[in-house]
Amino acid sequence: MADEKKFVPFVSSDSNLAEFTVKALIIGLPMAVILGAANAYLGLKAGMTIAATYPAAVIGMAFLRIFKGSILEENFARTIGSIGESVAAGAIFTIPAFYIAGIWVPFVTTETYITATLILIFGGILGIMFVALLRRIMVEDRELPFPESVAASEIHKTGRTGGSGSVYLFSAMLFGGFVKLLTQLHIIPHIWEKFTTFAKQTVTGTTFTGQGGLFLSSPGISPAYMGVGYIIGPKLAALNFSGGVIAWGLLAPMILYFLSPNIDLESWAQFLVANRGLSLDEAMARVQNPQFQITEIWRYIVRPIAIGGMLIGASYTLFRMRKSLIAGIARSVSDLKKAASGASIQAERIDRDIPFIWVVIGIIIVAVATFLITFIIFETSFLIAFVASTLMIILAFFFAAVSGYLVGIMGSSNNPISGLTLTALVITALILVALGVTSESGGVAAVLGVAAIVCVSAAVAGEMLQDLKAGHILGGTPWKMQVGDIIGVVLSGIVMFYVLGVLNEGDIKIGQANGYEGGFGSRTLSAPQASLMAMLSQGIVGGEMAWPLIIVGMIMGIGFILMQVRSPMLVSVGMYLPLETTFAIFIGGLIKGIVEMVNQKRQFVESQLTRVENTGVLLASGLIAGEALMGLIFAALAYGNIIPPNIWPDSPFILSLIMLVIIALVLIIIPINKAGNKE
Repeated sequence: MADEKKFVPFVSSDSNLAEFTVKALIIGLPMAVILGAANAYLGLKAGMTIAATYPAAVIGMAFLRIFKGSILEENFARTIGSIGESVAAGAIFTIPAFYIAGIWVPFVTTETYITATLILIFGGILGIMFVALLRRIMVEDRELPFPESVAASEIHKTGRTGGSGSVYLFSAMLFGGFVKLLTQLHIIPHIWEKFTTFAKQTVTGTTFTGQGGLFLSSPGISPAYMGVGYIIGPKLAALNFSGGVIAWGLLAPMILYFLSPNIDLESWAQFLVANRGLSLDEAMARVQNPQFQITEIWRYIVRPIAIGGMLIGASYTLFRMRKSLIAGIARSVSDLKKAASGASIQAERIDRDIPFIWVVIGIIIVAVATFLITFIIFETSFLIAFVASTLMIILAFFFAAVSGYLVGIMGSSNNPISGLTLTALVITALILVALGVTSESGGVAAVLGVAAIVCVSAAVAGEMLQDLKAGHILGGTPWKMQVGDIIGVVLSGIVMFYVLGVLNEGDIKIGQANGYEGGFGSRTLSAPQASLMAMLSQGIVGGEMAWPLIIVGMIMGIGFILMQVRSPMLVSVGMYLPLETTFAIFIGGLIKGIVEMVNQKRQFVESQLTRVENTGVLLASGLIAGEALMGLIFAALAYGNIIPPNIWPDSPFILSLIMLVIIALVLIIIPINKAGNKE
């Protein structure tokens, strides 16, 4: 304990610096919505989100510097601004699953909006309540380094003496939005793709003859995907792309070769007429096109195999973290007792959380709300609703504690929220099935509802603890940050369903205008985690799982583990995503690899490497946010039946390649030039 007492925050506990102010709140809340919406867009398309802590810190500092705000106001604004990303992560992993499972069709109705909004708000509040119980023990634990919290606090400290780097972030946002504008208006092609037929179609020495060929694709011209690849680095980007290579270079061509001679084209065309609103001539033209055939094979055969791999990958991720998970669960039980006994006697400003009685009231309100949602909206029995709400509280508490513990070790960027949610979903589904629940009795909806609340709670808890640790270093007041995050969660929850609805409906309408099938689970709006949740809940509760394909994927996942693949989950996600997406992420990773090679060649010291890394992350984050916001604008226009014009239908792809090179040069030259002198 003697060492802990030596800790001195950047702003002393007896300071009266402005903190919870109207200007900080006004700056933080729009960031929560905007960064949350950007992450929703990115997560639905690429299956990944990025930590919003750094962009929120830089943007908040830039605006508060104009109004001469204090460092505690900057900390407060960052805390609120970054919470939207965790609400978005919880939303995209679960809410689209209701649509993919066929429960919420149409997706946007008054009932679905109310239900989804309540799930997001109550899940977020529950995470904050649990954090209020566990904060003091976790942020003061010397064994938890909280790497991203320390980095965020250093950004604020550095901003007191020099530039914040906001010019790189905002400039990259404008550039990313501009590139997205060019592709949406078809001024430059978004992608080049072609099906190449093999010259020889008969397997030597056999009578096997099929439709042999490869689907070739360029990387998508996407600043966001390249930004993601830059942030995750060359090794993880290569793993993700390897999944695309397996899906499109091995499985889909092989299945097409052996399946194509046995396809009844007329029956397939009739199916498209009945289910996709095509005329018979349009349907026949599609089913005779080998590019359409291989895309459908990837969608309905390869993707379920990928989901089996994702299931094993998520389980393996949790298994590798078993010591941390067990330690987190064991600590959470003892920490709850300590927090309950010590919460009322905290005296210093930097140690004051939301009062314990209000925490208990908040938890009870969420439990009652979950019961009412399950009982009334999902129309389950009283027993099922009671069990579901009880399970939700227990699982949410443990996973919030585990999430916070893992963030303390690795940072929120590496927090396996989807794996925790998957565990909660499987446990809930098995228990409810044991109680006699079926898909007809609202079982699938109840399982997804519990998983969604647990997911949002764990995501918010991890992000909140990360921000509270940064606030602890800077001298922020915990209860003010917690109340600010409650406000941020409520606003993000109110807005987030609209974001999801606009993206889904907008993509459907853009797809109708451009000849593809859009919406959640489609090629353009993949939502891989939500698809996994939908398939598992339907499979366990309703018995509708494509078990042969899932089992093959699970065996493949085990093979990845035996080969000591670093992240089997990331490879499987790469199989699930379109090839142009994983290819663009891979290009971003290669760009980061070039930057790292230059760093090594020039023998940059630690301070130079930090400047290069920070500048690169800000640029990549800006590219992601810029494209995402422009994408949301076009989705909203399509939602209102305003389809962007096709200005240059036959624009040459060389223009896209030039743009790709420009993006690469921006991500290489600017960060390296920012390294500065060794001194």
